[in-house]
Amino acid sequence: MKKTVLLAGSLLMAWAVQAQSMVNGYVYEDANGNGKKDRSEKGIGKVAVTNGREVALTNGKGKYTLPVGEDNIIAVIKPSGYQMPLNQNNLPQFYYIHKPKGSPELKFKGVAPTGPLPKSVDFALARAKESDEFTTLLFGDPQPYTVEEVDFFARGIVAEVESIKNVPFGLSLGDLVGDNLTLFNPYIKAVQKAGIPWYNLMGNHDMNFDAKADSLADETYEAHFGPANYAFNYGKVHFIVLDDVLYPDPRDGKSYWGGFRKDQLDFVENDLKHVPKDHLVVLAFHIPLSEPDGDAFRDEDRQRLFDLLKDFPHTLSLSAHTHLQKQDFFSKAEGWHQDKPHHHYNVGTTSGDWYSGKLDKNGVPESTMRDGTPKGYAFLRFKGNQYVTDYKVAGKPKEYQVEVFAPKVVEHGRNTSAGIYANFFMGGGRDTVMYRVDNGEWKKMEYQKEHDPTFLHSLHEWDYAEELVPGRRPSNAVPSTHLWRGSIPTKLPVGQHTIEVKATDMFGRTFTQKASYRIEPKKTVRQ
Repeated sequence: MKKTVLLAGSLLMAWAVQAQSMVNGYVYEDANGNGKKDRSEKGIGKVAVTNGREVALTNGKGKYTLPVGEDNIIAVIKPSGYQMPLNQNNLPQFYYIHKPKGSPELKFKGVAPTGPLPKSVDFALARAKESDEFTTLLFGDPQPYTVEEVDFFARGIVAEVESIKNVPFGLSLGDLVGDNLTLFNPYIKAVQKAGIPWYNLMGNHDMNFDAKADSLADETYEAHFGPANYAFNYGKVHFIVLDDVLYPDPRDGKSYWGGFRKDQLDFVENDLKHVPKDHLVVLAFHIPLSEPDGDAFRDEDRQRLFDLLKDFPHTLSLSAHTHLQKQDFFSKAEGWHQDKPHHHYNVGTTSGDWYSGKLDKNGVPESTMRDGTPKGYAFLRFKGNQYVTDYKVAGKPKEYQVEVFAPKVVEHGRNTSAGIYANFFMGGGRDTVMYRVDNGEWKKMEYQKEHDPTFLHSLHEWDYAEELVPGRRPSNAVPSTHLWRGSIPTKLPVGQHTIEVKATDMFGRTFTQKASYRIEPKKTVRQ
């Protein structure tokens, strides 16, 4: 009898342990919008839910079951045709944090203890009309280090897109703040004014630097934004957002390295099992994938990611981090498995060159990036599984896509080492840039990898000014990946001449910009 009681007790304890190691819940259509699953509200089948590694589909009644430990975030992967609830700051509420004991003690506060797991962790969705043709807004590196720089970001960037129309959501590509994680809330309040749902991802300046393991470096981020790794669908596009900052660097325990933990790539693998192969997969993270053996990104992690994407013909990846703008293409030589190269777009930043440079008429730093790209933000325009990328320079008309640099005056008939330069901000080595003078013959410009002369000229203004210039001197120039050069004609008639530049991008679109220079006769030296 005693043995029977002991056995029964052991079975009950084992069952209890097993029951506590699983999370159950429903994904349901919240018809009345109260955020609670009422008896009359039906579950939604075939919706993916994740614990950060495993991914489960709901059954016909909308129910899911997933394993859970002591540190998990349960998140629904929004299906197309539905919208998620938002909090007062327009942040999507698609997750439940399960940290019974809360975050470990850190310099910046993490997640408070969440207590026992609820009986049912449910996710409310509402039906929504989603066109397969839509536009997404992208912010690279807001990265304010002070409240003053949050204000620069708000007035210089967010004010331009405040209450933007016909854009269903936005995404910031990491470095939401600059090491001071108490600025998360001011950042959130600034972006709220865009008036649209806003997603975020974690950058290397958003981490808990006193964390002892990479899995704990996002505790304060999680308390404000939820999971650092998640996914969602809109139209025929599947978005995967990942934290690709390994901290501490596993090579030496210092600094950070670009890459992924195994559990993150397991999540990608499990998630992609439920994504139609004809959909566009857009991956977003902070640190660029970089080239193999470039040392900025762990090669085996990039390769496994490419392996997981081998059966998806439509892909795009996004990053920021470098405070430069760059188009990269990965071919089979770099480990990509398809004939069509993988496009990786490293987006220019909203902070530009870290809020440096002269102040504009509104008292906001001009902050041109070191490659000559003005600060700004990007748009992704989708049509089915196809996309187009656009970059908008802050404070300029949307047509401003090329900066032309040329001498103001040259001597008639005299050879000169000066040239005409075109910085095509969204361009790359595969693009074609032409120029002509005075409506003459179009000539091809030569692609260059050198310092942008307009940016160099601005540095000279700082370095050789007779009086101190307000603000902070920009960083030194680095070679631009979107610069072209043409020779400047000097044998034209004396007078003013018009330069016209025409740049054609990877999508077949053409952008033009004009400039001018003057030809004067040789001046004689008077004795």
